[in-house]
Amino acid sequence: QGFTLIELLVVIIIIGILLAIAVPSYLGFRGRAADSAAKADVRAALPAVEAYFASDVADGGGAGSYTGMTLAKLQGIDANVDVVPTVTGGGAGYCIQATESGSTWKIVGPGNTDPANGTC
Repeated sequence: QGFTLIELLVVIIIIGILLAIAVPSYLGFRGRAADSAAKADVRAALPAVEAYFASDVADGGGAGSYTGMTLAKLQGIDANVDVVPTVTGGGAGYCIQATESGSTWKIVGPGNTDPANGTC
């Protein structure tokens, strides 16, 4: 009227084999999703950073600077920006960094649009 011990063991072994295949694949998918999310955050901030520089050029009437760039100012340009760039080179450059689930990506600019793995 029930299952034999052998039948139960076979089912448990089959489930174990399926889990051994599925769990590493799932973890790989999660890692790639975190990478994609961090890259998207960095790329999304890039136009706002460049627009900030362009508005600084227009306001100053000459050479622009990234100095004074804050999250509030960037969100005034694009409300979807959620990362704060680091100003480098005395205001002549920047580094945008985003971290999602332990995956960190950055863009160092100006002139670079491809995210690189790592921190500023």
